Amino acid sequence: HYPLFNLQADEISSRSAIVMDSSTGEILYAKNPHLRCPPASTTKLMTAIVTIENTDLADIVTISRNAAFVSPHKAGLKRGDKTTVEHLLYAALIGSANDAAVALAEKVAASEKRFVSLMNRKAAELGATNTRFVNASGLPGAGQYTTVHDLSKIMGYAISNPKLREILGTRVTEISTENGDEIFIKNTNKLLWSDGDLVGGKTGYTRRAR
Repeated sequence: HYPLFNLQADEISSRSAIVMDSSTGEILYAKNPHLRCPPASTTKLMTAIVTIENTDLADIVTISRNAAFVSPHKAGLKRGDKTTVEHLLYAALIGSANDAAVALAEKVAASEKRFVSLMNRKAAELGATNTRFVNASGLPGAGQYTTVHDLSKIMGYAISNPKLREILGTRVTEISTENGDEIFIKNTNKLLWSDGDLVGGKTGYTRRAR
């Protein structure tokens, strides 16, 4: 069972929620912490973790047709564009860009399918045993799910990496391609503008996931 604040679970409109002390792993509040839900773009946390642990930030990525045409939310990268892994991480994490996520997957593992195997292996390593990924972006897919309990472990691990922590806390930035295109990226996490002490986070939305 979980120690609760004075807040009652029925006051939280989300289907599931959790508050964890990441330094100790103590659960401070939970509502349906093990309920399997579609991860939506919170998936990109794991995409970023696997990427940063398997390639260099300065590596150049050529955007494939597959990455350029993924939809619906994307940075606007075109087939043949060249940019760095670091720029794609910014686009994926703060702009929640699906084209950037797929491009990163293809850079690390040559195909998104092979990259997903690395994602699931890392999830198991982190103890996120109630999580399964089927793509790198978080777009709806059969059999893709996570729980807030698992997400808290994944987020805790992500912000332990200084670069990922820096990116997740960035409000706005620009990324560039080798041909000189500049793409403005704004963080989808509105909490960054309302609380100056917030380290960072990752939003996710699809109609099914809410």
